[in-house]
Order: sequence, then C-alpha cells, then structure tokens
Amino acid sequence: MVESQEMRSFLKLVIALVLSTSSVLAQKSTPVSDSELAEITARGRMLAEYDDASWRATDAVKALKPQEGAVSKYVARKTDAGWVVEFGRLNETKDAFLIVYEAAQGSGSQQFTVKTYDPVRRDTEFFYAAVRAIETSLQNFHAEKRPYNTYVLPSGLNQMYVYILPAQTTTDVYPLGGDVRYLVSADGSTIIETRQLHKSILEAKSLTPDGKRPIAGYHTHVLSDVPEDTDVFHVLRKKPPVPEYVGTKNGIYIIQTDGTITRGK
Repeated sequence: MVESQEMRSFLKLVIALVLSTSSVLAQKSTPVSDSELAEITARGRMLAEYDDASWRATDAVKALKPQEGAVSKYVARKTDAGWVVEFGRLNETKDAFLIVYEAAQGSGSQQFTVKTYDPVRRDTEFFYAAVRAIETSLQNFHAEKRPYNTYVLPSGLNQMYVYILPAQTTTDVYPLGGDVRYLVSADGSTIIETRQLHKSILEAKSLTPDGKRPIAGYHTHVLSDVPEDTDVFHVLRKKPPVPEYVGTKNGIYIIQTDGTITRGK
C-alpha cells in the first residue's frame, strides 16, 4: 500500500497515542508471524461473510411472516455452493434442532431462496451442535444491557468457535469490543477455551462530528499482542470501510479495507 502524507501523519499520531495510553504497551513481546496474521484475516473475513449472509437470509425469512415462536435460533454455514442459514428452535427435550426454514444463497451474494419445512426437519448433527454451542457459550458470557449477535465458525479437530459480539443498533455507528470467542467441543456441550477479545465497547461512527469521513480508525490492545478476528470484522462491515490502526506491545498493526493486516512502519 502506498501511504499518503495524510496517512503517514495519522500513523505518527496513533503511535504517539499508543505510547501515552499505557505503560503496558511499551513492553515488547514475541512478534506474531505472517501466517498467524493471515489466519486472523481469514477468520475475520469469514465473520463478515457470516454476518452478511445471516442478515440477508433473515430478511428473506421475515418476508414469509413466520408464526410467533416457530423460530428462536439460526445458524449459518458456508458450503461449496454458498452460504446456507437454518432457522428453527430446540425441541422440548433439547436433543434436536427443529429446522423450520432453510435460506440458501443463490447465484448472487445478495440472493437467498427460502425453503419451508412442514413438518419441521429434525437435525441432530452440525446445526444442532452449533445451536448447543451457542447456548453453552451464552451461559458463560457476561453481557451488558444491549443486544448481541452470535457466530459459529469451524475450528480444527472438529471443534467450533463461537463469537459473541455487540450488535449494531444505530445506523452508521459500529460497536467494537466487549466481545468473546469461545472454543467449544464438537458436540457443543463443553467450552475448551475462552478468549476475551476486547473489554470496553467503542462506538465507531462513520462520520466525524463535523460531518467528514475519517481516513482511518485506531484503538489499543492490552489483552493481547495482536489484532483480533473481530478487528478485521469491524473494518469489513463498516460502510464505507476505512483502515484500522491497532496498537499493541508488538507495535502498530494496520488492518486494510480488504481485511489484510500489515505492520506499521
């Protein structure tokens, strides 16, 4: 990326802010590898795709005016043919996920076709395990009084990542922080690892107080030494996206508008 004079000045400002924010950041630690940065980018991009697919699929299902109580959960999954989002509820004994609607991505990324199951389709495999993983994670999550979204991504060894993120409630205001990633067992019943991604919730606005588009955003990390998956997600979901500068003990990282992570000079 070729940096403009304005961007270079912004980077200098970020470095000054990082150094003055916390003495913790001044202590160096082992730098993260390029492959690790690529993995963070990949997960962040997948979160952004999941979010977009869920949003569009939900709109398609709402158009059918579901009966109240028929749907209480949804889970998205990426397939070779595109994203599929299953909508339904747990049965009374909570040993199966009852799928009422299936929204499948069409030839265009914005097109979802909804199939209605009557009677409902009983699932005891991936989607049931994913819903169970969400339930398990929510029981361990300490939420503020605001809505949250959940995301389930595959991990190694047939395990799952469950992300709990604050939902966007105001147009052009994008929350970042107060989020957790859980590594959950394949059956969705056990949390293997909990990673607090950020503590405080920042409300990033698309416009500055004087009505201008910011050239970039910035924040600092004290919980980890690297950008997080949700930092990438945050950049990708903003409209329009702008780079995000992340200050850590390892220095400055820049998340580009395509989700790629580079190191500040």
